[in-house]
Amino acid sequence: MNKTLVKYPFLTKDVEVYKLENGHTIVLAHKEGGLVNVSSWVKTGSINEDDKNNGISHFLEHLMFKGTTKYKAGDFDRILEAKGAIVNAATWKDYTFYYVTLPKGENNKDFYQAIELHADMILDPLIPEHEVGVPFDLNDKEFKNKRERHVVIEEIRMRQDQPWTKVYNACNKGMYTNHPYKRDVIGTPEIISQVSQSEIKEYYRSFYTPENITTIIVGDFDNQVVLEKVMAEFETSWGERTGKNIVNEIDKPIQETNYKEQTAQLNSAFMMFGYLGPLASDLKNSTALEMLSIILGDGTSSRLHQNLIEKQPEPIFNMVNAEHYQFREGDNFFIQANFKPEKKDMALELIKKELENLQTSLVLENEFLKAKKKIKSQFAANAETVSEIGETIGYYMTVCSDLSLVEEYLKVLEDISVEYLQETAKKYLNINNASISVLLPE
Repeated sequence: MNKTLVKYPFLTKDVEVYKLENGHTIVLAHKEGGLVNVSSWVKTGSINEDDKNNGISHFLEHLMFKGTTKYKAGDFDRILEAKGAIVNAATWKDYTFYYVTLPKGENNKDFYQAIELHADMILDPLIPEHEVGVPFDLNDKEFKNKRERHVVIEEIRMRQDQPWTKVYNACNKGMYTNHPYKRDVIGTPEIISQVSQSEIKEYYRSFYTPENITTIIVGDFDNQVVLEKVMAEFETSWGERTGKNIVNEIDKPIQETNYKEQTAQLNSAFMMFGYLGPLASDLKNSTALEMLSIILGDGTSSRLHQNLIEKQPEPIFNMVNAEHYQFREGDNFFIQANFKPEKKDMALELIKKELENLQTSLVLENEFLKAKKKIKSQFAANAETVSEIGETIGYYMTVCSDLSLVEEYLKVLEDISVEYLQETAKKYLNINNASISVLLPE
């Protein structure tokens, strides 16, 4: 077992990271108070999917709660929620994670039981056929035994009807050539209706391996006691796991603007500009893009809101902002807008002009300082609760593969200048590298 210490800003003790011989990583973080957070982050999501099994990571996330050898479906939630716990899970492109936040209970009784239940769910999910549901034909309206498939398919269909989903999926797909990030994490009804129980179990055995899993415990506890407890619950029953290592070729930014226009039954129009960015672990470039997203499109004082909504002589945009998503194999930078359909050409040109201004002129000092202050405030806020600390650690361990980056974050932020922001905009936000998606009323 290899132990390292990380000086996590705003925490009173170093974070302890234990890498076990089988590859499983355990992280212990100290946060005063009566609540604890227990989570496991699995390095798999849509990044490990293809056109045949897209959505299987999210489907498996649902099925992980459907019972183990020790507990039947529903017991996990029922037992822990009775103790005041918040229980949930999420699937994204780079990861799937499962967490429990709860009061420790008298003599840590509830805390230790949460570790036991959590480990049991991660290591021994039954994924039973009667919960999965047998594959079925989407056109068969009389077929009744749909089970959890039906739940996931309904979730997909609800999202498919949302205009932002339509415009995002087209923009996202246009940014990539081959990389699995081009696919929607939730998958398609056609795939989910047909994927078999055996395929799901094989996917579980391939990616829910010890070297792919980081278990994080945050709270006020005796580290040695909790470490031994987590090891005792996790390290005895991994069973037979095949393991699978997929290496993706990372797409380079497109070299010519990709424009996609769609129509739907709408009253207003939607638009999204998308760009590929640096790896999330490229801390300086990734942080610079985060600053640019704040300056450009965060809140009513941002450039996009002020220049395209407040100062326009006639209404064009109803909403316009910017977002920055950080991913293991390349960040995404988006500008998204809701606008008047008849003003499409003007809306496109105005956004292009704002992007060009970032590349040709230095940002103003007040914009620069505001962005830095907001990032610092958010970074500090993420150390306020056990849940936020657990999620931040999970992000650095899973997406960046290096928790020590959290030690460098504030220093890297201070090293960024207005000149560096301009160079970053030139490097990543050129109009030739943009995927543009527009959704108009029919």
